[in-house]
Amino acid sequence: MGIVVMIIVGFIVGLIARAIMPGEQKLGFILTVILGIVGSLLAGYLGSAVGLYAPGQGAGWIGSIVGAIIVLFVWGLITHKK
Repeated sequence: MGIVVMIIVGFIVGLIARAIMPGEQKLGFILTVILGIVGSLLAGYLGSAVGLYAPGQGAGWIGSIVGAIIVLFVWGLITHKK
């Protein structure tokens, strides 16, 4: 059940991050889910490194969305075409 919840939350976080980030992102369902999951993991890691979260504690919704926006920004830099 945990994997299904992680996929659903990752999809929602990925959709919100794509809606907030300006420009057009051509990502399908799977990449949107991966974006949300990686953003949540990044937010949890950075939050625990700064001291916002206890070790092993997951990031909240806002932190996950911010993490997904960071990942989306880096993705855009890597795949940017001139």
